[in-house]
Amino acid sequence: MSLGIQGVLLLVLGTAVLHAAWNAMAKSIGDRWVASALIGTANGAFGLVFIVLFGVPALASWPYLVASALLQATYLVLLTHTYAHGDLSRLYPIMRGTSPVVVTAIAVTVLAERLSVLSWIGLGVLVAGIVLLACARGLPRADTGLVLALSAGLVIAGYSLSDGVGVRVSGETGAYIGWMFALQAPVLLLVCRWQAGRSFWGRMHAHAPLGLLGGVLSVTSYGTTVWAQSRAPLALVAGLRETSVVWGALIGGLVLSERLTTVERTAVLAVAAGAVILQLGA
Repeated sequence: MSLGIQGVLLLVLGTAVLHAAWNAMAKSIGDRWVASALIGTANGAFGLVFIVLFGVPALASWPYLVASALLQATYLVLLTHTYAHGDLSRLYPIMRGTSPVVVTAIAVTVLAERLSVLSWIGLGVLVAGIVLLACARGLPRADTGLVLALSAGLVIAGYSLSDGVGVRVSGETGAYIGWMFALQAPVLLLVCRWQAGRSFWGRMHAHAPLGLLGGVLSVTSYGTTVWAQSRAPLALVAGLRETSVVWGALIGGLVLSERLTTVERTAVLAVAAGAVILQLGA
């Protein structure tokens, strides 16, 4: 039995929890390049399994596939640098909040997607909550962390749009997801090996359990999101996926001992309310 659009969007909400969890794992592993390499390794392994199971996607999807793989590798590199310059609870909302604004603008103006009035209201409340969360401790300083977070947000929008279009012309969602992860992995590993310095393989072994678990969560989260993009409007998927900022803030506060202010708690509730309204308008 196929899921309706509301069922698809509920799954996207579930992936937001997984996404925030693997980001927290990447942050908690002190050796950030090794953490990204381990996550990329898991992505590549799952990608090969998907290729065996689902084969090769249609030729029309390959430009989007290659662009997505390169952009996702770029994102993980930016993520590694970003978390070296600030708290998860401060930078994560900025990074993730940039994406739905850009994706919605392009999906509506270029791809001619249409949203209901209630969906627009929900998306507006959700994005407003993300902005409030990002500014809860004052306007973000124009520092390295902010620049990296905004850059990562633009890259997220880039691969989200690329995958949203690519998976729809792929002919086989599983094949598209498999090749996406398989192409991303070697690029990411080469960059991480270059940046990580000495004793790279030994350090990978030391952090393997947590890093590979993060990779499994990453594959599950984004693989499900790409599947959802083939069945629901890109703007709605992008907006609901960014409810991960709620979980990112909570994980930062409860697990990583980063204090949440009253304004931050209010922002978290606004994001949650926006997600509910958006879901009702789907």
